[in-house]
Amino acid sequence: MERQIYVIGSMSMDLVVATSIVPGKGETVLGDSFFTTPGGKGANQAVAAARLGQDVHMIGRIGNDTFGKDIFQNLKNNQINVEHVKPTEGPSGTAHITLADNDNSIIVVPSANNEVTPDYVQEALASTQPGDIVLLQQEIPAETVEIAVKYCYEHDVISILNPAPYREISDDVLEQVTYLTPNETESENMFEGDVDGALERYPDKLIVTLGELGAVYHNGLEQVEIKGFKREVKDTTGAGDTFNGALAVGLQKGYDLAEAVTFANLAASYSVTGMGAQGGMPTFEDLEADLEF
Repeated sequence: MERQIYVIGSMSMDLVVATSIVPGKGETVLGDSFFTTPGGKGANQAVAAARLGQDVHMIGRIGNDTFGKDIFQNLKNNQINVEHVKPTEGPSGTAHITLADNDNSIIVVPSANNEVTPDYVQEALASTQPGDIVLLQQEIPAETVEIAVKYCYEHDVISILNPAPYREISDDVLEQVTYLTPNETESENMFEGDVDGALERYPDKLIVTLGELGAVYHNGLEQVEIKGFKREVKDTTGAGDTFNGALAVGLQKGYDLAEAVTFANLAASYSVTGMGAQGGMPTFEDLEADLEF
């Protein structure tokens, strides 16, 4: 039976404004455009994985509002299993995104995502089988992440933690998680600047993403640098989420770690060519011509 991918995480509605002028404190400027699109790091990673692979399950909470209905329908439109997506009282999560100078700044309001509790997640994880893949991020409560990683560790389930947005993670999580995928800034914070030392301490586990430059990990003998792919940038919002969703798919397909990271870098490079976190996420067919393995 093929591995299943379970994504535990946030779902939100992204409210996106593009501007050529970033306002200073107390300043009002005119923006260039505005749009809304389903997002949240959990939902984004689930969509990225579903477009590239199959058998993707979302575990999370939505509000009982219009945004919640739109988020739910978007998951279904992307052929994601929504058995473990339940509404809760109150609003859905939102992310308020400003695009400027080929970069982004984001304010996240968790709302319903705070209801992704340890009990809720453990009940859903009972559906997993040994060898399945669980993908997590940090827009949900820290105790939920810890319980989920521990469950995976004890039940021979592969876990991937994308530690974004950054917050401290426990030594237990560091030891028990299968793969950890911080970006440069997150890894500097997490390991107090000693990223090279951390890569060596956590071989074949710690994968530091470097944007268009690719990613790096340690294989137990030496550092391995996996090249990135440069493309014309429209919006970088979903690049990290695409990397993580694609990494899960690469592992689902049985790629070795170098191949899975290459696949993830390639998918992430496509994602920046579209608007919105999910707008540029590719399908497997989009990537086939560029795969060298």
